[in-house]
Amino acid sequence: MSNFKNPKRQKLRNNEYYDFQKVQDDLYAKSQNGQMFNDLMSKIISEANILLAYRNIKRNTGSNTKGTDGKTIASLARLEPKDLIALVRRKLGNYQPQKVRRVEIPKPDGKTRPLGIPTISDRLVQQCILQVMEPICEAKFYKHSYGFRPLRGTKHAIARAYFLAQRANLHYAVDVDIKGFFDNIDHGKLLKQIWTLGIRDKSLLTVISKLLKAEIEGIGIPTKGTPQGGIISPLLANIALNEYDHWIKSQWEEMKTEHQYYQSVRKNGTITNGERIRALKKTKLKEVYIVRYADDFKLFCRNHSDAVKIFEATKKWLKERLKLEISPEKSKIVNLRKNYSDFLGIKLKVAKKRKDRHNKDKFVVQSHVGNKAFQTIVTTIRRQAKKLQKPKDNNGAKAVNAFNSYILGIHNYYSCATNCNLDFAKIAFVTRSTLKNRLPLRKKKETDKIPKYMEKSYENSKQLRFLYDTPILPIGYIQHQKQMNFSQKSTYIAKDRKEIHQSQKAVSTSELRYLVENPIQGQSAEYNDNRVSLFVGQYGKCYVTGKPLNINEMHCHHKKPRALGGTDEYKNLVLIEENIHRLVHSTKIETIKEYVTKLGLSTKELEKVNKLRKQANLQEICF
Repeated sequence: MSNFKNPKRQKLRNNEYYDFQKVQDDLYAKSQNGQMFNDLMSKIISEANILLAYRNIKRNTGSNTKGTDGKTIASLARLEPKDLIALVRRKLGNYQPQKVRRVEIPKPDGKTRPLGIPTISDRLVQQCILQVMEPICEAKFYKHSYGFRPLRGTKHAIARAYFLAQRANLHYAVDVDIKGFFDNIDHGKLLKQIWTLGIRDKSLLTVISKLLKAEIEGIGIPTKGTPQGGIISPLLANIALNEYDHWIKSQWEEMKTEHQYYQSVRKNGTITNGERIRALKKTKLKEVYIVRYADDFKLFCRNHSDAVKIFEATKKWLKERLKLEISPEKSKIVNLRKNYSDFLGIKLKVAKKRKDRHNKDKFVVQSHVGNKAFQTIVTTIRRQAKKLQKPKDNNGAKAVNAFNSYILGIHNYYSCATNCNLDFAKIAFVTRSTLKNRLPLRKKKETDKIPKYMEKSYENSKQLRFLYDTPILPIGYIQHQKQMNFSQKSTYIAKDRKEIHQSQKAVSTSELRYLVENPIQGQSAEYNDNRVSLFVGQYGKCYVTGKPLNINEMHCHHKKPRALGGTDEYKNLVLIEENIHRLVHSTKIETIKEYVTKLGLSTKELEKVNKLRKQANLQEICF
């Protein structure tokens, strides 16, 4: 489980494979410089962008979800790359989105959240558009917006909230909840905001307008809102609220002051902000900062009167400028010295710690798992316990691993709460009877082995138990992990990217480019995309001999042949030399002897050949 890839970093690798990073870097730089973009469709329908889009969506869990046409990613995977490219270009030639499937997703409070699922071909089109629009928008987005953006996540938003409450001593939080945000985004206003960001390709804006008005099955054509479930919807949501982010920023951070101040430059090239803030504090302006994750955001103020003013101003601004209303029941001002404020499943407040060097009270953040999140975790664990009691297909180990995956996930997320150990001790206590009564848990024996992903964090826990001879993660064994603020480095700036991501150096870039630009004709997009991945994954070397592969003599072998039900998925493919491939499939004794002699394979290499022959239901070679 520790080997799971970070999907946001994996996208950086994908950009390199298909040589699209340079295009995105260029769009980002031009957007920063205020350039307008009148011809983006040519980039959207480029071969590299379409193939990259397929690669980016094919591993998404949602890609196996059917749209109104009943198709999934499998229907696209079967197409040859040229046919996949033709499909997107044909759709965008005169774009008419297919009906959107509507699904109601249950929420922890018993209510449901509507999810709009476009067809898989429309999702591919949206991904193509996203890959070109995102770098342009990223250059204009506010730096403390963290939802659905490259390399950013919920923990960065939480870390920023901690910083403002503890280090900046801003103890009044304005909690704002927008009523049905995704369902109420004004289409006309959104298109104007996209235009303001510099995206002025009228063909693209027409496509986006049609996307917004795609008919929802059983409901009709929407007049407002973006369907949650669409690939491009999170980006459009960020565009809609970006104007508000910058308005809040203009109220304090960007406000000009008559007071003189000095700004120095740090070693990393950034400009210090402390003196300017001190100059602002000499004014009567309202001090306010925003931390936003999608439509979940929080405003931090220094005193109650500022919080009241900015709260009223926010309600008015959202209503007049974005036609959005806030929920009176869920929106409020919280004094963090007295009460908790909820943010992204965490509830936080500040507590007095000691006097600082100026003899002023020093406050520190105290945070817990939020009340709703706490109850959801308890309910889920009890439900999971029932599945462990009667595992599907009598596969106890698989059921335990699924349970462990859930526990590992909530431990990783809620470790950002300063008092997470107390919270999970309570969770373990209230679910203890359910687990103990339903499951035959036992203690660890000397002969029991612990998986690698458990070793570092859980091996020394006395709470570790075994079920179906498989270790089950202890619910209450968790430690607080200090959260770091986002570095504000961009994935679209080469020098920043070097620090956050090691470029693909396993194989020659020119060879990789050749593979991308010269797919095997007659083979599927899935086959050709995985062929590229394998070349990097095998470091450009033959699976059997370990020698560097000559691209012109390289074969992509199906471990389990298609005739036996084999597929084009990554795990069923391997790259080998042409002559090795002939040996693997040879059935005549004379031919086998000829290639064994010609290749001069070692014992280990012949064992690998036999492994491949066995998977293909062929007789092993005796040696």
